[in-house]
Formats: sequence, C-alpha cells, structure tokens
Amino acid sequence: MPQLVPATGPQRVIAASNFVYTVGSGLYLTAGVLYFTQAARLPVGQVGLGLAIAGFISLAVGIAVGHLADRRGARGVYVTTLVVQALATASFVLADTFWPFVLTVSLATGAKAAGLAARSPLIRHYGGDRPQEFRGYLRAVSNVGISLGAMLAGWAIQVGTQSAYHFLVIGNAISFAAAAAVLLYLPPVKPVPSANGPRWIALRDHPYLLITALDGIMAIQFKVLTVAIPLWLVEATTAPPWLISGTMLANTVLVIALQVRASRNIDSAMAGARAYRRSGVAFLVSCSLVTLSAGVPAWAAVTLLMTGVVVHTVGELWHSAAGFEVSFALAPEHATGQYLGVFGLGAGLSEAVGPSLLISLCITWGRPGWYVVGALFALTGLAAPFAVRWAQRPRQGREVRPVLRSHTPDGAT
Repeated sequence: MPQLVPATGPQRVIAASNFVYTVGSGLYLTAGVLYFTQAARLPVGQVGLGLAIAGFISLAVGIAVGHLADRRGARGVYVTTLVVQALATASFVLADTFWPFVLTVSLATGAKAAGLAARSPLIRHYGGDRPQEFRGYLRAVSNVGISLGAMLAGWAIQVGTQSAYHFLVIGNAISFAAAAAVLLYLPPVKPVPSANGPRWIALRDHPYLLITALDGIMAIQFKVLTVAIPLWLVEATTAPPWLISGTMLANTVLVIALQVRASRNIDSAMAGARAYRRSGVAFLVSCSLVTLSAGVPAWAAVTLLMTGVVVHTVGELWHSAAGFEVSFALAPEHATGQYLGVFGLGAGLSEAVGPSLLISLCITWGRPGWYVVGALFALTGLAAPFAVRWAQRPRQGREVRPVLRSHTPDGAT
C-alpha cells in the first residue's frame, strides 16, 4: 500500500478498530457455517434457511440505523452496533436448535449491516478531502485482518473439537467488543441537524436507488471467487484442489496492495461510473477465461484459472472503488448514514441471492452460464454511466438545498 499508516489520529483509530474487527470477521467467514453444522449439530438445510432469513431481515436495518447515526451521533451508534454484534455472536454457543440459531444469527447479521451504515458518517467526517480514498484504505486493511482471522480459523477446523469451535466463536465476539473499545478513543462527531422536507429522502431518490440496484447486481461478483470458482474447479476441471487456496491468496494480496491506488484516480461520480463500466468488461473477460478451463490439461486449467482470477480481481478493485466514490459523492452530507444504509441494500440482496444464482448458472448449466454471468456484469457496467448522469441532474425533491433546523430543549425550532 502507498501509505501504511493513516495521516491523522482519528483515521488511525478507525483503521485500528477496523483491523481488530476484521480479524474476528475472518474467523467467522472461514468457519462460521462449519461451526453450526459441526459443533452445534444443526442440519445443513436449516443453517442455509436461517442464514437466508437473517440476510433478508438485515436489509432494512441499515437504513434506519444510518438515519439514527446522522441524527444522534455516528460514534455512539456505531459502538452500540459493535457491542450488540459481540453479544449476539457470543450467544452462538447457546444456539443448538433452529429458532435460537435464527434469532442470534439474525441479530448478529442485522447489527453488522447497521454498523456499516453507522460508520459511514465517521468515514466522511474524518476521511479528509477524499473520504472515498480512505474507504479504499480501510478495505485493504480489512483484507489483512480477514487473512489473519482465516489462518486462526484454519487451526480450529484442523483440530475439529467442540472446544476449538467454541474458541473460534468467543474469539470472534471478543474482537467485536475490542473494536468497540478502540473507537472510544475517537472524538465524537456532532449530530447533523435534520432538514425540512421528507424524512426518508434516500428512499425517494430514484436515481440513487437505481445505482444501488446496479451495484447490487455487480456485487454478485464477490461470490464468484468464494462460491462459483471453487465448485467449478473441483467439478469441471483437472486443476488440483489446492488451487482454491491459491486463487483466494492471489485475490487477497492484490486487494491489499492495490485497492488504495485503484481508488485514488477515481475522484468524481462520473469517474466512478466509468470504473463500473471497466469492471463489467473485466468480469466478462474473467468469466470467459474460467469457462475455458474445463476440458483442458491440468497445466492449462491452472493457467486459465489463475489468469481469470487476476483479471477478476482487477475488476473487483474498480468495482469497489466505484462504489466508494459514487455512494459518497451522490449522498447529501446531512444524510450520509441514511444514504449509505440504502446503498448497502444492493450488497445485502446480492449476499442473499448471489450464491444460488451462480450455482444455477455456472455449475448446473455449465459453460454457457459463465458467459451469461459475464454478460450480466458487462451490461450492468454499461448502464452505470447513464444512471449517474441521471442522478447528477438537479430535480425538485432530490437536490438537497433545505433550511436546516435545530431543536432547543423545550422543542421550539
């Protein structure tokens, strides 16, 4: 990364909290499902259903909590979401039947979505002249933390005992609580006064909703590396299974090294729109390379898969940087949390439908499905500039030029 340590104290606090948090996230992302199936002894079907329920419940939480962060102060709200997530995660050790599992995982997933929305005003306030670039830095830090968490999770999986899995869950919860504690060193951000006009302005901003939908479709690409490629590699190619780890390692190293640089040159909403377009083309090329890896010798399959992963990662860098830029640039400052909560709906929906869509197209259908998925990404990228131009047009009800109001203790304005 061009700069290993952020320039200002508040940025360092946010980055440190983010790092601690993502070490715990790496534990859960790597072995969370295995904990519920191996240690809690829940049937796989129930685990899948429970995670889907939790995903859909979390969709609406981010908007409400993001709005609360705008009105009540982002630091306190964000710390609260981390504490709730820590308590819910620790409760996993008690979730040995279906409904307690659904309750705890829904609470944890909802708190995670709420935290992402509540953190956005902090990033905007302390991110300097280019909060989008600071967001790119945080993503690079996240990949470092997740990698460390994944290595610790690998130990728990290798040991395979219930105690090891419980250690994994409790370690995850401790990391969330520690991330909240670190944030207490961050100076609080004053609440932003509310504005005259509709309360839920983000839900009335049709261009922003369209961009959210387009980003959600593009966000399915994150599941290509974790769902589609591993299954394709094992079932359709002669490549060695250990290459699954190689593809993830290559992706992680490239994101850590290049995400800040990729974000630096995307400095306007239209630059973000063009980055969406480039990422769509990159995903199309990557999907085409992956599908060609079937039916060829092992060395050729390895070459095609690794090349496809590198191209995919370049597209991922552009997509992430585009999302950082567009979501902030088109959100009014007094409603950052609410708007970023809305923007998170797209990624949340892709989490819910992405795996089944990719399995149906890329694995069940096979080679033609990869081309369909690549074309979907490319068309989505082509649509992004038109959506951003629409969002930049001044229109009554979307251009935020309100008279802000503050409230005195007796309720007068």
